[in-house]
Amino acid sequence: MLLENRVAFVTGAASGIGAAAARALASEGAHVVVTDRDGAGAEAVARAIRDAHFSADALELDVTDDAGLRAAIAGAASRHGRLDILCSHAGIQVEGKLEDVSVEGMDASWAMNVRSHFVAAQAALEPMRSQGGGSVIITSSNSGVQYDRGMIAYCTTKHAVLAMTRQMAADYAKENIRFNALCPGFIDTPFNRGFELQMGGRDKLEAYISDAIPMGRFGTVQEIAEGVVFLASDRSSFMTGHALVIDGGECI
Repeated sequence: MLLENRVAFVTGAASGIGAAAARALASEGAHVVVTDRDGAGAEAVARAIRDAHFSADALELDVTDDAGLRAAIAGAASRHGRLDILCSHAGIQVEGKLEDVSVEGMDASWAMNVRSHFVAAQAALEPMRSQGGGSVIITSSNSGVQYDRGMIAYCTTKHAVLAMTRQMAADYAKENIRFNALCPGFIDTPFNRGFELQMGGRDKLEAYISDAIPMGRFGTVQEIAEGVVFLASDRSSFMTGHALVIDGGECI
């Protein structure tokens, strides 16, 4: 197994990409701390992992609570004796152009899409440093390497988190703490609701997927989870500061 005896902490893991990432990390031997503000959903994912004879526990966590996020990461490292992988995935999508998005909407986007990743990465530093390294995977988006019309809050924050991830990678490479960004394209999950609203409905989104994405389809959560496993494992041991775009060619 690629991740045997390692400990992973995953945020936003009650559904969608986060849940698939948690399952994939566990299937490769990691003990996974499954976290989400939906505590029941996080526990359901952890239970399914255990039922498959892998290792996981769950925690209800709001990543916009700085103190709670720091305590949760420190507590996981203390309970399990190490922290090898941080998959900081939780995010929010607020649709709209400049005139449509309130200051509160931009602040909410910044709090979850940038600040929470910053706080989580800070909290992961001490245990990773003490054990000689680790892998931090922060979810951006392919919107972090291109621009989506009518999505100012989302695109701004996704570009910002990509820059932040690269800066952290440069600062901590000599300590063997790797920072990489995960940049999914359109994956068929409820998270696309903002794009559906912006485009005028599910049928319009599906037409866009068919026409604008070279591969002509949505990606699957399993395909993104494979990218998470790669970034978490020694198969990417010489990779840091990278934006791993998995989007069917949309940003080409």
